[in-house]
Amino acid sequence: MLINFLKMHGLGNDYIYVFDTGLDCDWAKLTTVLSRPHFGIASDGLILISKSQVADFRMRIFNIDGSEAEMCGNGIRCTGKFLYDMGYTDCTNLTIETLGGIKKLQLTVHDKKVSSIKVEMGTVLVSEKQTLTVAGQKVTGYPVNVGNPHFVVFVDNVEKTDVAYLGPLLEKHPFFPNKTNVEFVEILNDTTIKIRVWERGVYETNACGTGATASAVAAITLGYTDPQNTTVCLRGGDLHISYNLETKEAIMTGSATTVFKGSFETKDFDTTA
Repeated sequence: MLINFLKMHGLGNDYIYVFDTGLDCDWAKLTTVLSRPHFGIASDGLILISKSQVADFRMRIFNIDGSEAEMCGNGIRCTGKFLYDMGYTDCTNLTIETLGGIKKLQLTVHDKKVSSIKVEMGTVLVSEKQTLTVAGQKVTGYPVNVGNPHFVVFVDNVEKTDVAYLGPLLEKHPFFPNKTNVEFVEILNDTTIKIRVWERGVYETNACGTGATASAVAAITLGYTDPQNTTVCLRGGDLHISYNLETKEAIMTGSATTVFKGSFETKDFDTTA
């Protein structure tokens, strides 16, 4: 079975993008094989795009470990670019069905290619702060729902934070029955934050759109940054978040990049291991 794909990234958060035409695949298992560095295409996972009965299109997100995520901010921007640039739509306003709800996209086009994408992330809620104990250490943070779970921890210096150690411990803490994404956030000034993200089911990634949204909304809610435009600096680049304190709705704006296109035969990848 020959499957065509695009390799794309949103600020370095890279996925394999496939348009589903009714293919009979174990996508979760296939993702774990295709995503491996050196032995596969190498990515943070695979995003499967298809027609939807409740929106213009549907996207499913499979992490590198085969788990399925509710929502991916970088992934949905790339999905919008994929659909327009590949000719699946000529609309610049799209609705995308996700497990985290239906999201609205506004595409900016230059020279017949999508250059940036604005995503209405929907209602984003910050819960009361929680202090959790991991490996004998107390860590205080804020659970945030962006259609998927996040735990936002404010730190003095994000580069000196041991993300590789604390990230997986917090991800799998019993407080989060379905595990969680974890963001470590440093306030730079009243319009800018810097974050590092431990992504659930993956590892530390260069960027996370929902993580950037969760972090910015937490910073805005606590009065640290500007609700109209908070810039989130990630290792892969910047995203811009605005948040309505009354309606609790957030908007994310950022880029998406196509790396290359290709095809693979499913028989060439052992999914039985």
